[in-house]
Amino acid sequence: MARLIYILNGPNLNLLGKRQPEIYGHETLADVERDCAALAGELGVEIRFLQSNHEGRLIDWIHEAREDAVGIVINPAAFTHTSVAILDALKTFDGPVIEVHISNVHQRESFRHHSYVSLRADGVIAGCGTEGYRLGLRRVASLTAAG
Repeated sequence: MARLIYILNGPNLNLLGKRQPEIYGHETLADVERDCAALAGELGVEIRFLQSNHEGRLIDWIHEAREDAVGIVINPAAFTHTSVAILDALKTFDGPVIEVHISNVHQRESFRHHSYVSLRADGVIAGCGTEGYRLGLRRVASLTAAG
């Protein structure tokens, strides 16, 4: 059975490719999912790729991941800067967590410089565009490889 990795996406990422393409690029979330699925096949892992604009739904998926996933790649979007609840949920997950941001949040507004999620994340990838998802997936696969 292949290792399962959850890739979770927060609010407004459903608009990727349409919303502020000068910051987030022209790729859609479907493009990102396709690229991650292809890489997952190469790495010998499975992915569950999900997006919600609702904090509670993301928390439910993190709880679900506790039962069947070896790792989580998460782009919490704006919840990065506001959600202690997502942080608390991630603290209940035993596997590696990689936090991903498409833009370099440290070059943006000061409120984006703080991340609650980073308090739990085993790694943070920011400013690499949508390639950050593939980097995060590679890292979780590496951290969970048998050996």
